[in-house]
Amino acid sequence: MITQTVQKKRKNIDLPLDAFRSLSIKAAAEGKNLKVFIESLLILEAKAMSDEELYRYFNETKLEGNVYLNDTEQKDFETWLGI
Repeated sequence: MITQTVQKKRKNIDLPLDAFRSLSIKAAAEGKNLKVFIESLLILEAKAMSDEELYRYFNETKLEGNVYLNDTEQKDFETWLGI
C-alpha cells in the first residue's frame, strides 16, 4: 500500500461575528464543523484557479522565477498553458 503525505500550512484568520455565525450555520447544515467547512471552501476556491491564472500571477509578481527558463523553454511552457 502506498501512502501519500499532504503538506499543510496553518493560518489564523479573523472573521467578523456575523460571518462567523453564518458560516457556522452553513457548516452545521452540511454536518461539518466550522473549521472543516472553511477548509473545504478554500480548497474548492484554490482548485477553481486555473494554471494560466497562477502562471500569470507568478510571472507578474515573482520575477526571479523567470531566470530558470531560457527563451525556448519559456515559450514552450506558455504554449503548453495556452497563453
